[in-house]
Amino acid sequence: MRAEGRVAAADRTALLGHAGRTVWFTGLSGSGKSTLAFAVEEALVSRGVAAYVLDGDNVRFGLNRDLGFSAEDRTENVRRIGEVCRLFQDAGLVVLSAFISPYRADRDAVRALHPEGAFVEVFVDAPLDLCEERDVKGLYAKARAGDIPEFSGISAPYEAPEAADLTVDATGALEDCVAAILAHLDDRSA
Repeated sequence: MRAEGRVAAADRTALLGHAGRTVWFTGLSGSGKSTLAFAVEEALVSRGVAAYVLDGDNVRFGLNRDLGFSAEDRTENVRRIGEVCRLFQDAGLVVLSAFISPYRADRDAVRALHPEGAFVEVFVDAPLDLCEERDVKGLYAKARAGDIPEFSGISAPYEAPEAADLTVDATGALEDCVAAILAHLDDRSA
């Protein structure tokens, strides 16, 4: 059971001028999730919205540094991140989470942690060949050579959302993707 404080979500919304929300970016490595999340964060902050990005690399260096990349560890990684997102969302922030999060069931479990309407799943849709082309870290080449086991989309599954709240075409311009996300968030706020 969660501890109940004396400040309600409506009080935080009144204080900040907006409701808290989790925007969960999912897609293959190299699809542009983090780039997009940081661009949306910048746009939201310029509008006066308290927003913060949680990125896969940053979380793996701290909170989840004890986890590997097995199916079980990936599930635990997403579970922990989901709990952090729920806390940020409850605090009134718009948290932008950029994680491969390869399993639908894990993403659905994170959605279930949130109040109705407070979780937005954004599928950053990019073909595998484009993701490999964008791969500045050389991860795909290492995965194809067998140096990285259990790499999503190569030697481990990636389950694309069947019904994401929003799908953005990551082959298009970044500005168009940002505009689509902002429009979606504006529509859900009304």
